[in-house]
Amino acid sequence: MKILCAFGKHNYGEPGRGEGYEYSNFIPALRRLGHEVVHFDTWNRARYSNFAELNLDFLKTVERENPDLIFCVLMHYELWLETLEIVRRRCRAALLNWSTDDSWKYPQFSRLVAPIFHVYATTYPEALQKSMTDGLSNFLLTQWAANAEKLQEPLPADQCRYPVSFVGSAYGNRPRWIAELGKRGIEVTCFGHGWSNGPVSAADVPRIIRESVISLNFGDSGIVMDGMIPRRSRQIKARIFEVPGAGGFLLTENADNLGNFYVLGKEIAVFDRIDDLVPKLRHFLAHPEERDGIARAGHARTRAEHTYELRFKNLLDAAIRSGHAGGAPQVASRGQCRIDFSEFSAATKIHEAGWLMQAFRSCLLVPCVILFGRQRGPRAARRLLFEISWRLGGRRTYSAAGLPGRLFYRES
Repeated sequence: MKILCAFGKHNYGEPGRGEGYEYSNFIPALRRLGHEVVHFDTWNRARYSNFAELNLDFLKTVERENPDLIFCVLMHYELWLETLEIVRRRCRAALLNWSTDDSWKYPQFSRLVAPIFHVYATTYPEALQKSMTDGLSNFLLTQWAANAEKLQEPLPADQCRYPVSFVGSAYGNRPRWIAELGKRGIEVTCFGHGWSNGPVSAADVPRIIRESVISLNFGDSGIVMDGMIPRRSRQIKARIFEVPGAGGFLLTENADNLGNFYVLGKEIAVFDRIDDLVPKLRHFLAHPEERDGIARAGHARTRAEHTYELRFKNLLDAAIRSGHAGGAPQVASRGQCRIDFSEFSAATKIHEAGWLMQAFRSCLLVPCVILFGRQRGPRAARRLLFEISWRLGGRRTYSAAGLPGRLFYRES
């Protein structure tokens, strides 16, 4: 079938930060399953002057390509709810969204936008439970996986180039952890945005992993709110499957439900704190035979159970079944997609920001620039408005009328 993938080509829409994870992993897997794949870049802010132009181009692409399924990975409000509703009514395509970071995004995003999709895929079991409580029946539990194109047998430790490596952006508590390891005599070679080595291409990541005696992974996504109670959230991230799949040895921060995918201590190794991490790093560096055995076992498990081909087959089948069951009553004969752009024009008019809105933007922007500087200030202002918007406006935040998208296109 024909699948239109709607997600970013580059990390955060910035070519200098390398290809986005979904672009470099999801599209090849879908093509290996035999599907025709078309990509629409939802993160390219330079191509459009506002979200209205981006959404219009998306609708034109959908009408032209007439896909059987639209596979989204939405960050927030780049595709409006009105846009997706038009597609749902006028086209045959089933709508699927793969949600990221539901450990903290569920209340502010997923529960609000999920109803527009035929299937809403989450990697977070608690989000599935919450969706049932909220009366949402279209959630489906899935998980990250490994790219089958990049599966390689592990190298023995004595043939590896890097003793310890980490691939990922330098944000959150990662720089502090890496610095602390350095103080304790363990040097970690880091690759990614914010590190001295800088970003690496998606093609280089598996090589670095395979040539590392130990590949580190951090799962802490920072402080999240559980009701009114702040707590730390540890996630199962894509790197957990990518490392053993690429032939690496994974030492990862522990996370809930991780034992459902690997035998801890036999297929991957885990740590909980810096005082736990340091002795484990030293142990596996000093015991290469044990390290090699775990790497081989983790690779075998990944190859057998954790590739995107295996994940996507059931997911796509569920989306198509749900899409056919829901129907698209206004689709023309022979399934051709016919967009009524007059419907979209009404949303475009709502999205326009007049002088009052621009004055409001300035009122938000000035104090944030004073506090955070010219570079970080606009993003801080957008974030402040977003946090207020989803709490007070709910679903409206992700529509054409949503204030964050109307006032802070470039910063979104």
